[in-house]
Amino acid sequence: MIKVLFVCLGNICRSPMAEAVFRKLVERDGLEKEIMVDSAGIGHWHIGKVPHKGTRNILDEKTITYEGMTARQVEPADWDRFDYIIAMDQQNLSDLNGIREKNDVEVKLFMDFVKDEDEKDVPDPYFTGNFDYVYELVEAGCQSLLEHIKKKQF
Repeated sequence: MIKVLFVCLGNICRSPMAEAVFRKLVERDGLEKEIMVDSAGIGHWHIGKVPHKGTRNILDEKTITYEGMTARQVEPADWDRFDYIIAMDQQNLSDLNGIREKNDVEVKLFMDFVKDEDEKDVPDPYFTGNFDYVYELVEAGCQSLLEHIKKKQF
C-alpha cells in the first residue's frame, strides 16, 4: 500500500484540505485499497481539533467529507509509515528535512505538483482568509500528485 502524508504548520487548514481532496480522488479512481492518505502539522497547537471552519466550509461546498479528521503533529514514526511526505510550503519542507530520519521517503513540496503556477508555497488561509484560492491550488496539486503516484507505482 502506498501511503501519503500532507504536512502544514498546524494541520487545520491546508493539509487536512489536501488530505480530504486527495482521498476523494483516490476513491474516485477506485484505489482505496492501494493508497492511504493522512495529514499532520509541524506544530502542536491544534492537536485534536477539527479542521478550520474555512476549510470545512469549502469542503462542504464541494461535497468532500472530512469526517473523523482531527489535527495531529508530525512524529518520528511517520518516516516509517509513509512513502510520500508532502509539505505545503517551503518552511514546512525545511522543518521536515530538519527532523528527517530516513532518506528513502519521498519528501516533496506540494507546489512542485501544481503546473503553470507562480506560487512557491500554498498560502496559509489561516492568515490570508483565502480558502477558495487555496482549494484551487490543492485540487490541482492533488490531481497531479495522484497521476505521479499512479505512473510511478502502478
